[in-house]
Amino acid sequence: MDRRQETRPAQPGLAIEVAGLTKIFGRTTALRNISLQVPWGVAVALLGPNGAGKSTLLRAIAMLARPDEGTVRVAGVTRGHDAARARAALGYVGHQPLLYDDLTPEENLRFYARLHDVRDAGARIRQVLADVGMSHRATSRVRTLSNGMQKRIAIARALLHRPAVLLLDEPETGLDQEGLALLGRIVRGVADGGATVLFSTHDIERALALADRVALLRGGRLVLDASRAAADAASLRALLADEAEARR
Repeated sequence: MDRRQETRPAQPGLAIEVAGLTKIFGRTTALRNISLQVPWGVAVALLGPNGAGKSTLLRAIAMLARPDEGTVRVAGVTRGHDAARARAALGYVGHQPLLYDDLTPEENLRFYARLHDVRDAGARIRQVLADVGMSHRATSRVRTLSNGMQKRIAIARALLHRPAVLLLDEPETGLDQEGLALLGRIVRGVADGGATVLFSTHDIERALALADRVALLRGGRLVLDASRAAADAASLRALLADEAEARR
């Protein structure tokens, strides 16, 4: 990734503002009064055991899940206001790649480029395919690609319109070592360019290697929000171990 091309001017306010966020599914409270503030130009790792609420929080920030209580504001846009501006500000990769199986990666990206009104779409598509190491499969049908390759294309899709806020839900899933190295360069390149990245992971070492800050969820509550310098692998493992013991 050419960081010079991705560098953004300083933006006012915060990249992500979450206040008093609660999300309930039936009798299960997935998120409990979450408040989180993330500035521009940082990468934040979101840790927590399965069921802690990581995916739900990311979906709420991506404005794909409606909170039962609280507010979400991304790049200055509050949920329910100016949906077009919110879509333009966000790039999101969830557990599903959101790709059309019968189209090629290039065709998928051309479709999304039209949705986001990407200028110089052809050049931008070539750039993001190169960023994720998939230029050589640009004209293959998506259904013929491995899960790891589809994950790479999904990341390219999220990067395509140069989002101000990039949200990645366990992006390392399915990636080989080369893909993980590419992912690391992308996360740092986006954050160092002035945008903000929030990514969930189970890998404490990767979180500490890539992130400027670490947030940890347990039982739907935010129990830690600290700089990388203030966090360490041993204390993070202890917090996660306490949660695992409490679930037994």
